Amino acid sequence: MMMLSWSRTTISPSSSSQALVLVAAVLSYLVSYSGHVAAAAVAGHPDYADALAKSILFFQGQRSGRLPPDQAVAWRSNSGLSDGSAANVDLTGGYYDGGDNVKFGFPMAFTATMLSWGIVEYGGRMQGRVRDARAATAAALAAASLAFKAADPAYSRRLVAAAKDTMAFAVRYQGKYSDHVGGDVGAYYASYSGYQDELLWGSAWLLWATKDASYLDYLTSLGDNDGVDMFSWDNKLAGARVLLSRRALVSGDRRLDSFRRQAEDFLCRILPGSPSSTTQYTPGGLMYKSGHANLQYVTSASFLLATFAKYMAVSNHTFSCLSLPVTAKTLRALAKKQVDYILGANPQGMSYMVGYGARFPQRIHHRAASMPSVAAHPARIGCQEGFSSYFNAAGANPNVHTGAVIGGPDKNDAFPDERGDYDRSEPTTYTNAALVGCLAYFAESYKS
Repeated sequence: MMMLSWSRTTISPSSSSQALVLVAAVLSYLVSYSGHVAAAAVAGHPDYADALAKSILFFQGQRSGRLPPDQAVAWRSNSGLSDGSAANVDLTGGYYDGGDNVKFGFPMAFTATMLSWGIVEYGGRMQGRVRDARAATAAALAAASLAFKAADPAYSRRLVAAAKDTMAFAVRYQGKYSDHVGGDVGAYYASYSGYQDELLWGSAWLLWATKDASYLDYLTSLGDNDGVDMFSWDNKLAGARVLLSRRALVSGDRRLDSFRRQAEDFLCRILPGSPSSTTQYTPGGLMYKSGHANLQYVTSASFLLATFAKYMAVSNHTFSCLSLPVTAKTLRALAKKQVDYILGANPQGMSYMVGYGARFPQRIHHRAASMPSVAAHPARIGCQEGFSSYFNAAGANPNVHTGAVIGGPDKNDAFPDERGDYDRSEPTTYTNAALVGCLAYFAESYKS
């Protein structure tokens, strides 16, 4: 994300309050899990449990609003206490999406959904805006209802009801949300993939949460879409197809076989050695999809690899990418290779998770991390001083943003560690959210 300014002033566009509140609830739930997966790392493997705990702690450094008493990240203070006041709406609280003090409902709904999906799959081991943002929020609400089903049934039922209402709105008023909002919102997180993927994503989660056959009928009516080779906050087709594959493979529902085949097509497009691969890998073995925040695509794809592998193992399923046979072990191995690369098994010998390992980025693109906390520097820091004294400074950030996973190296495995290089040096909530589930899985699989 390009920088709007470099000071401690909050810039807060209208946010999806349901998604922001959900992240807070889901993260509170996740914190309880992080303590249960603490275990010594097996020799020869990263300490996945330590990385998991740090990946969850990262979200405390993204908090906005008045901070709770259990705030462990001491350099983050209260912020954004007047958000929404200009429009007589209370938009305080929630989470900043990345390194700038901005909150967006569209990517935050994806963050909440991925955190919830991680709990649903691996937890045992460890008012949306409009149009497609509504469908994305419906998915977040439905996914969270599953995550909270055992721990808080009443809250789970409330989430399901809200998800159904939100999805009904999305179906009735279809269109790209970014075509109907002004200012920087549409420019920063435009819905490039359209809105069909959000409708599929929301319906898939509601089918699981409610078992209502009407959502299955609606999914079928959406028809086939083009094949994809990435999964992100913008394009959710691959994630929806893997999610629907759960029912096809684990429950044996043949009506969803077309989605299972589409999920396998996605996997064939990202597997190295696949005749139908459309995915580039760096010399060091990192999946490379974009020069902008590449690791967001790596963590999301790794989650789908591990999760589809889980479904395959349970159902004894295999498939082929033309001449390449694919097993659950094939997918798990690739997911592990990507996670291990992020944690330091790469040509730079650098962990791309801040605070993990002996060597990690020191100058990440993050306002709060790169400027002294109010406790250490109570005097006001203006925008120009923010740039001259801190953004353009050569030294390490004064605050270590533990657990932050940044954009990552370039296609040649090079990483300059420059604060101004937001493409490679900025962390985001949606990058970490997808990684949490992977780390929970590997923390349980590789422990002494």
